[in-house]
This record gives sequence, structure tokens and C-alpha cells, in this order.
Amino acid sequence: MKFKYRPVDMDFLERAPVRFVNEVELDASATDVFTIFEDAEAWPEWIKLIVKVEWTSPKPYGVGTTRIVKGSFLTVNEYFFVWQQNKRFAFYFTEASLPLFKAFAEDYRLENLGDNRCKFIYTVCLEPIFLMRLGGSLVLKFYDQLFQKVTKNLAEYIRCKNAQA
Repeated sequence: MKFKYRPVDMDFLERAPVRFVNEVELDASATDVFTIFEDAEAWPEWIKLIVKVEWTSPKPYGVGTTRIVKGSFLTVNEYFFVWQQNKRFAFYFTEASLPLFKAFAEDYRLENLGDNRCKFIYTVCLEPIFLMRLGGSLVLKFYDQLFQKVTKNLAEYIRCKNAQA
């Protein structure tokens, strides 16, 4: 069974009822990091909850691109509404296997720092359903820690790739 999620726009990225923002400096250029983001096989390597990523739109990816992400406990369909090659993309869930949120979006931004380095700014925005609001600060703390871990895992994944090169 699939549960529909509400489409969002750029305004939601700034004004969502719940926002998590994490940043990390990466030892790779923005172009190299974006290549990792486009690689379906890489996602499960640095986000352990992801089992499989399937792009359902052909390359070149851009606004309107879709993909399916299968996780260990959740499968989601995503729609990309922002795409700036080697700089930024954002997507929202169109539907998911569990009704966890009314709306959910992620924003991935890269800022070049020079010397083959960049900053990754990872923003997750959501509108919780009633049951999630009942969990209050405990639920928010869980998600906050989860999204912090994503940024740290990407940095570690890149360090390992650099060490192997």
C-alpha cells in the first residue's frame, strides 16, 4: 500500500513546520560529490538505511526527475523540484509505504571551498502527522540524530574513497 504525500515547493524549504539543517566540509570538489549523489549504487554505502536507489527518469537528471528509494523499513517515491548540476538538488516524497508525514523534502546544497573541498549543507523539512507530533521532542531528537549521521557518513565515505585512490 502506498500513502500519498503533499507536494511542496521552495517556500517549504524555508518555512516547514520542522526543519533539520546539518553541514559538513568534504574533502572533494562539488562536482565529485554530485557524481556520488547521481550514482544509485553509492547511496546504500553511506546511508545504511537505504537498500536500493532506482532512478526512474533517464539522464540527464533535472527538475522533474523521479526515483524510488527502498529502505530497510520504508520505500518512497521522490520528485526532484530543484536541480542545479554540481550545486544543488531538492526533492519531495510523492508517496511512501508508511504514512509518517504529511509532507517531506530534502535539500542538498554544495558550496565550493577551493583546493578540491566543498561544504555540504543538508536540509530536511517535514510536516508531521498527528501521531508523530504526539511523540514530541523524543521523535524530533531521533530524526535530528539520524540526519546528523547522514552528513558524517558522507564525509567518511569520501575519506575512504580518497584513501583507496
